[in-house]
Amino acid sequence: MSFDTFSKIVFPLLFALGLLAIAVAIHSTYKRFARISISSVPGPEPESFVYGNLPELFQSQVGVSDFKWQEQYGGIVRIKGAFGEDRLMVSDSKAMQYIFHTAGYGFLKWPERTEISRVLMGRGLLWADGETHKRQRKAMLPGFGAPESKSFIPIFNKVASDLCSHWIDLIASAPDQTVELNAASWLSRATMDSLGEAAFDYHFGALDQTENELMKAYFGLMSDTLGQPSRKTILMQTLMPVWLLRLRSQFSSSKHLVHARHTAKLASAIAKALIDMKADLLKQGKEGRKDILSLLVKANASENPANRLTEEEMIAQMRTLLLAGHETSATTLTWVLYELARHPEVQRKLREEIRAREASRSGPDFTANDFDNMPYMAAVVKESMRFHPAVYQNYRQAARDDFLPLSKSIVTTSGRVLNELPVGKGTKLVLSIAAYNRNKDVFGEDADVYDPERWFNSGEKKGPTVGVYGNLLTFAGGVRTCIGWRFALYEVQSLLVAIINNFELAPTKDLSRLRREACLVTVPTLEGEEAKGENLPLKVTIAPRD
Repeated sequence: MSFDTFSKIVFPLLFALGLLAIAVAIHSTYKRFARISISSVPGPEPESFVYGNLPELFQSQVGVSDFKWQEQYGGIVRIKGAFGEDRLMVSDSKAMQYIFHTAGYGFLKWPERTEISRVLMGRGLLWADGETHKRQRKAMLPGFGAPESKSFIPIFNKVASDLCSHWIDLIASAPDQTVELNAASWLSRATMDSLGEAAFDYHFGALDQTENELMKAYFGLMSDTLGQPSRKTILMQTLMPVWLLRLRSQFSSSKHLVHARHTAKLASAIAKALIDMKADLLKQGKEGRKDILSLLVKANASENPANRLTEEEMIAQMRTLLLAGHETSATTLTWVLYELARHPEVQRKLREEIRAREASRSGPDFTANDFDNMPYMAAVVKESMRFHPAVYQNYRQAARDDFLPLSKSIVTTSGRVLNELPVGKGTKLVLSIAAYNRNKDVFGEDADVYDPERWFNSGEKKGPTVGVYGNLLTFAGGVRTCIGWRFALYEVQSLLVAIINNFELAPTKDLSRLRREACLVTVPTLEGEEAKGENLPLKVTIAPRD
């Protein structure tokens, strides 16, 4: 092709694209200034016009900016996005209740965040919105009811016993009968094993360190792909349209996206094979074990064809369980053990309750009834989830012009007092679960103090009902409540009871370097060793018995 021919084709195309870009910019500017303004809501000064407050928001450790801004400005804070865009950070209890419960799907996910979900987990529950989310959630519910979740406790107990056996062997071979170990890594492997058996009837062999390519791909995925984003990445994710983000995720040679694509390919292949196997068993009239996948395949087959999950959606649900299911439970329990190591008196009191229950129960293993009748353990778990929520922020944008009701009035920079805040369609909101869980109007003036005893004082928790467990937002709420919250709770309790019953935990000197890494979940890492991934170094000994 000659240069003249090339120029006749390419230059008009570039000119047209330039005009399109200008039109989009003009339209965006018009929308910004024509819509309902939140510019008079008090908030921090932006770092710059280009980046706004985004670097501090996305590069800080979990909760650092959230807690600071909540303390300075209250439960409604105006923050700046790129190029002067106004956004809100929300931790006001009444506004949170409205967004999660009352408004339902009136606040949708940020498009750029749904692309992150798609890359990591496919088009499943954590990606979906609106009617698609409603249909997927309805199809998923049969696997996550209270009876189904309780039925998995024997699996959780077995995995907990395996974990304890490994730790006992390590301690026995240590010269002083004390071992320092990375509790976060061990817990991640334990929850991977319990999830594999309960959800798929699939044995990963993670605790035995069996060579498994999928398991290796999942470990460190969150910190590798989402930890410490660069300014360039923050700006690209903010400004790029979703179609361009999708192209980048498909073809970029960056290390974290290569890792994500590799994991997705492995997980999708295994999920498809398992789904096909369960479907064949169902056709033959053989139900097999009642793992979550079997229950879902059966429920999906009986649905009206218009409401059934497609094969792609079924695979996405399995990928969502693999990542979100094992990662959030492991992270939650990691922070529980961290606080117990830091508070030996709490650890001692919990161990006393566990052993008292152990002595009074009739069967050989702990049951759901045992867990439900251990109030101090419930207090420890709730307080740890409050203080260290596994998922620290949600990201929403208004689907229509709306009003946020407020539990406390705000005074704008122009002096107006507002008891409800108008928000325009498209306004982006950062729903700070971390800040809400330390909201002093809800959890008391000592909300910044770790204290399980607060859960025995009914006067401490005030405000509207928001979350399904302890009025926390750790499991979100409303139509977005974590579908597997009971499953996760029984899993955490099973592992916690076994660990504290058998071992005494103490801090190591390295805990002084602990970071709360923001990787979509709150991952513990060590200062200077962030690239090594999750790490909670604890000193572990056998807990003595009288």
